[in-house]
Amino acid sequence: MSKKGKDRVNVVYSTNPNFKYEEDQNYEHDTLPPQQQNLKVFLDRIGGGKMVSRVSGFVGKDADLESLTKTLKQKCGVGGNAKEGEILIQGDKRDKIIELLTKEGYKIKKAGG
Repeated sequence: MSKKGKDRVNVVYSTNPNFKYEEDQNYEHDTLPPQQQNLKVFLDRIGGGKMVSRVSGFVGKDADLESLTKTLKQKCGVGGNAKEGEILIQGDKRDKIIELLTKEGYKIKKAGG
């Protein structure tokens, strides 16, 4: 199956020979200021039963997400990464993450178990 047409938006049928489809651009949203971010912190288990703290809901550019991830990793003293718009921090560091992000002005909620 070809990928042709998979990135079209607002597709309509037209008999106009000059009709142009709108193409979906991979547009990155501008990063919202911390006061407008609504973040949630979850505790998940990944393969092997290891615990990971997951921060979701970040709206912004990948570079800003990576920067926030680096800051959290350094302050928590553990590893982690940013993947698919979420921040993953090794271990149960939810309380520390909430404390750090609240100090920086983010709106944050503890979610999950």
